[in-house]
Amino acid sequence: MQLATEDNITELAVERWGSAHDPRLAQIMRSLVRHLHEFVREVRLTEDEWMAAMRWLTAVGQISDEKREEFILASDVLGISMLVVQLNHEFDPRATPATVLGPFHIDGSPELENGADMAAGISGTPLFVHGTVRGLDGEPVAGALLDVWQADDEGMYEAQLDVAEARLRAKYTTGPDGRYCVRTIAPFGYSIPVDGPVGELIAQTSISHFRPAHVHFIVSAPGYEELVTHIFRQGAKYLDNDVVFGVRPELIVPFEERPAGPTPDGGSCDEPWLEARYDFVLQPAES
Repeated sequence: MQLATEDNITELAVERWGSAHDPRLAQIMRSLVRHLHEFVREVRLTEDEWMAAMRWLTAVGQISDEKREEFILASDVLGISMLVVQLNHEFDPRATPATVLGPFHIDGSPELENGADMAAGISGTPLFVHGTVRGLDGEPVAGALLDVWQADDEGMYEAQLDVAEARLRAKYTTGPDGRYCVRTIAPFGYSIPVDGPVGELIAQTSISHFRPAHVHFIVSAPGYEELVTHIFRQGAKYLDNDVVFGVRPELIVPFEERPAGPTPDGGSCDEPWLEARYDFVLQPAES
């Protein structure tokens, strides 16, 4: 029997976790153990610091529920979520880039007709986002599904509120010409939740806890890679220091002011509104 010492404990732990039955799990765990041990050695982690970390992780788990994903938030602010996205979605440069999902997506959004208002009854400047979903070859993608969600004008998502109905989220389907039209309200920049352990950690730094104004999209269609992305309002605050590292230049879009009158869905608006035009370009699925 070989007893653990400071000199051999890393190799013993790596060997032990390498016994995982699934080869990929064994690979991941061996690397994780090795890197964690190296981190502990590099910073000379104290017992008090170790205990503080255990309590922080416990608090992250305790505050998480079916609506609040504090572990995803932690991954986002550490830059891990965006790194995983970049490693797993190396799209053709012509395709719309992917970005982070974020912690507030809710499954089962209602399906609306193109141009229908997903912000009905909610105050804010009307915003029409419209364009075409197409492939790399430029051909329109009919029947593509756009799952859309955003925060309100106080920076709150439905998942953060005690509401029973869908709020500022919906699904739209492109027509035969690949076109879509989303009616909503103009998003605002907002702070990530800072009332939990992630916020408490950020408060000990000079990191901004704000995100620039954006609307989330998941765009999917048979034969294409699913696209998780945002569009960001051109000129918005925090584009250069998004707390979750999600901004890509290709996703920054002008929100152009329009007077009351005709709208892109063929209807009209009785107050001034904003127009954002954006074409999503999908990556073909790997055969």
